[in-house]
Amino acid sequence: MKFLFWFKVLFFKLLSLVISLNIMAQVTERKRPEQWDDLILGGRFLDRFEKIPPNGELIDSTWGAANVLPRYVENGIEDQEWSYWGGNIVYGKDQKYHMFVCRWSESSPKGHMEWPNSTVVHAVCDNSEGPFEVIEEIGKGHNPEIFQLQDGRYIIYVIDGYYISENLGGPWEYGQFEFDPRDRPIIEGLSNLSFAKREDGSYLMVCRGGGIWLSKDGLSSYQQVTNERVYPPVDGRFEDPVIWKDHIQYHMIVNDWLGRIAFYLRSKDGVHWKTDPGEAYQPGITVYKDGVEEDWFKYERLKIFQDGLGRAIQANFAVIDTLKHEDKPDDNHSSKNIGIPLTVGRQIELLNKKITENTREILVMVKAEPGFDPKTDMDLSSLRFGASEVVNFGGGSVLLATQERGDDLILIFEAEGHAFNEDNFAGKLLGKDAEGKLLFGYSRLPWVNYLEPMLSSTRPRQIDQENIWEIEVMNFGQVSSEKTSLKFEVRIEDEWQLYGDAQVRTLNPFEKETVIILGNNGKSIKLGDTCRVVINNNTISHELFVLD
Repeated sequence: MKFLFWFKVLFFKLLSLVISLNIMAQVTERKRPEQWDDLILGGRFLDRFEKIPPNGELIDSTWGAANVLPRYVENGIEDQEWSYWGGNIVYGKDQKYHMFVCRWSESSPKGHMEWPNSTVVHAVCDNSEGPFEVIEEIGKGHNPEIFQLQDGRYIIYVIDGYYISENLGGPWEYGQFEFDPRDRPIIEGLSNLSFAKREDGSYLMVCRGGGIWLSKDGLSSYQQVTNERVYPPVDGRFEDPVIWKDHIQYHMIVNDWLGRIAFYLRSKDGVHWKTDPGEAYQPGITVYKDGVEEDWFKYERLKIFQDGLGRAIQANFAVIDTLKHEDKPDDNHSSKNIGIPLTVGRQIELLNKKITENTREILVMVKAEPGFDPKTDMDLSSLRFGASEVVNFGGGSVLLATQERGDDLILIFEAEGHAFNEDNFAGKLLGKDAEGKLLFGYSRLPWVNYLEPMLSSTRPRQIDQENIWEIEVMNFGQVSSEKTSLKFEVRIEDEWQLYGDAQVRTLNPFEKETVIILGNNGKSIKLGDTCRVVINNNTISHELFVLD
């Protein structure tokens, strides 16, 4: 019987390969940067996906192409009646895991293309892996993402609206967000939104096209602060951004659906982003500890389940076994939600208040926590610390010695090789644990200011007199600004020339002021000219506008 089982597994794998070769002709293969070949284990987000503990029984008498059979159907949520898509998990006060996911009937005449008529449902499980069981329908909607406001209420975002409730069990009331683009182009529309809570309870949001928006409380108007997408500067058909924040920094993953490759970005403030090298995820990541693999054709709608520190501990995906248009009503194809555990970053703290050219040693404290003893659970010889730009490729500072501090362990690195510069906002520890598996952690840099004013302007508007203009300035930071200067510049003959300036008073978070500019220097401007507003000590790039 055991021989017959594994013979069937091999047969399905070979059949899967034939199907995959046919399907791959319908996608674009992106050229992988040669530099990525030099990444070490942990240099890319993809390395954090762990093998999945087997969940329930291995089943082959269910829906699915050969590439996903046999499989563990109890991972996430699936059944024969419904197609599931999207969805994320929160941990409730009842010590249960609550998934909010959308679904539509597998027998719908349009097959997978029935998704615009999907319904959001609430499912629960005693663990984060599954199987989740639906306990209620919330209402119509697609691509749900649940998050909790500062006042304790829950929001389930869906395309074109949201549901709100004081409890995870409802009742849920439907509403719609307000969006203020603030004279900026809305990049690829307002769909597939993802949200991250800031320290003060305000919310940061990224839209499908990569624009960044901010709301004072997560429910009031979302206001756009970026002029362009914050995604990697590559040719990609981007969608499905997911954003989250931990105790160190902001994180984002965005998927190039045509190239079937995803990118991982990090940020100090959620507005300015840097892209880390390597794939964030790709097909082939559903691998179980017993060697069983599920080769899902597409992984979309990634959502991150976080622990109490905000660390990513599990990835949940919407997956489908074939091309979406090939999923027909009452056929053998469908979609589901699956969960994959992630390697959790260790808690580390950089003890140096400043690192200069005179620094000889770098001290990094690795904190003990349940299930992890830094004194015994690390391969010390493998550890490197420094800027991610060098650590991801095997560089960084080398460990010299260790020192115990209670249950924690201080790592003493030589200063040479850290590669920190003014663009870095986090240090990275990278290596292996005592079993040879990935070990990593991020630390804040003590000399970096993580909470700064964030002044942003609207487009200058001409008022009654020809040379008098008004500009609205708002502080989107979490701390008050100081009185600062503002310059109104116009591009004339390929040069930026000063047209006028003003002073902006102190602004509290989410407070705004309208300043008046009296044109000077003999410059003549007209509608259609390109201008920019430059605010000193600003953490947002110069605001570019076309006068209208």
